[in-house]
Amino acid sequence: MDSLNSLMDGFGTALTPLNLLWAALGVLLGTAIGVLPGIGPAMAVALLLPVTYGLEPTGAFIMFAGIYYGAMFGGSTTSILLNTPGESAAVVAAMEGHPMARSGRGAQALAAAAIGHFAGGMIGTILLVALAPAVAALAVDIGAPDYFAIMVLAFIAVTSVLGSSRIRGLASLLIGLTIGLVGLDQMTGQSRLTFGSLELADGVDVVIVAVGLFAIGEALWVAAHLRRGGVEAIPVGRPWLGKADVRRTWKSWLRGPLIGFPFGAIPAGGAEIPTFLSYVTEKRLSKHREEFGKGAIEGVAGPESAASASAAGTLVSMLTLGLPTTAVAAVMLAAFQQYGIQPGPLLFEREPELVWGLIASLFVGMVLLLALNLPLAPLWAKLLRIPRPYLYAGILFFASVGAYAVGGEALDLVVLLIIGLIGFGMRRYGLPVLPAVIGVILGPAAEQQLRRALQISDGSVTGLVDTPFSVTVYVIVLLLLSWPLLKRLPFLRRGADA
Repeated sequence: MDSLNSLMDGFGTALTPLNLLWAALGVLLGTAIGVLPGIGPAMAVALLLPVTYGLEPTGAFIMFAGIYYGAMFGGSTTSILLNTPGESAAVVAAMEGHPMARSGRGAQALAAAAIGHFAGGMIGTILLVALAPAVAALAVDIGAPDYFAIMVLAFIAVTSVLGSSRIRGLASLLIGLTIGLVGLDQMTGQSRLTFGSLELADGVDVVIVAVGLFAIGEALWVAAHLRRGGVEAIPVGRPWLGKADVRRTWKSWLRGPLIGFPFGAIPAGGAEIPTFLSYVTEKRLSKHREEFGKGAIEGVAGPESAASASAAGTLVSMLTLGLPTTAVAAVMLAAFQQYGIQPGPLLFEREPELVWGLIASLFVGMVLLLALNLPLAPLWAKLLRIPRPYLYAGILFFASVGAYAVGGEALDLVVLLIIGLIGFGMRRYGLPVLPAVIGVILGPAAEQQLRRALQISDGSVTGLVDTPFSVTVYVIVLLLLSWPLLKRLPFLRRGADA
């Protein structure tokens, strides 16, 4: 009841005309910046951080929240329309959203994503209000073996369901893990795969990898086939979902937050893992499994809902523990410190107006995001009517600008081109791109957690399975690996036929 009363006070703060203006401005700026390839929510918040110096803290963080959610939807927009994720959490949206766009249903995919963001954000924020203390306690109890087990589950799940074979999925994952090794060893300081370059000591930024594999690789692949296939404008569908689409997506919108929120609240890779797991779940449960890979709308709705709920979940550990679990949370933590505020267990007592105003603004931001972006869906979808040579020339330009903005080094552009050529080769030989991005994002973290777990157990492998949580996760991994064999058992085959 105390939380509910505090939330009502927060709405009193968030619904003032000035704070509503900051929320709407944040959503618009976030969406506009998120649409640019390579400039995701973290970079958007970081770039706009100096703009808020003159604002009072509550207004600044309400604007940050709008930028965060707006940029997430903007990243999904480019994933769906152009196969170019604006950030790593939007990678999964390209898997089904882009085929939908190519078949003339881009506006429906955008509508499913927008409603998914709304549903996931609303449910996630309600869970934030209700479950923050319990989830924070759970995050404290999870150790290195549990983190590593979660990441192994993500690796196995994504390589098991994507691509024409598991071998190709595994090969793609190994490419990503290799790219993730570039830079200094986090525990020993030893340089790896840097080829003597100091610029590579910090590794290859995941934004450059995602933009290179998706945007540059896609642009090169399209360019290689333009003369053969000709240039045709892709038709744009109507911007609203039909009854059949709603029947197929409403369960996905509700399932997404159940996966996204817990993973956002614990330090387990942010929104990447839950979006991948949501995609796997939707594919397993769908009655239209044959459409996956060709434009299944559930593959857009579920992961987008999970991503939005995960964004709400990240605020749990940041506000209650001062622990940033994503790049955006890290930037927002720096913004808190800029105002002399230290997130932690006492934040709710010391700064109740700011905290509850921020939480209430999440509800307001979700409504604004849906109200602004559903009508704009056909406008974004009209990007597909641009002739492909001009469209992909623009993608290459903005992708290069986004990659250069990451570190301001000319070498980043060379790395971008090399990774783009790798993406082109992966398309040529039928390797799915998504496992490679997974390997880059989670590979270094998985290595670090593995080594920590082994150090704790004095090098004993049993240290990886000494908690009930990790054992449970490995049982799920074992079921995923053995499921193709289990399906061949006579009694299971008879049940499936029945």
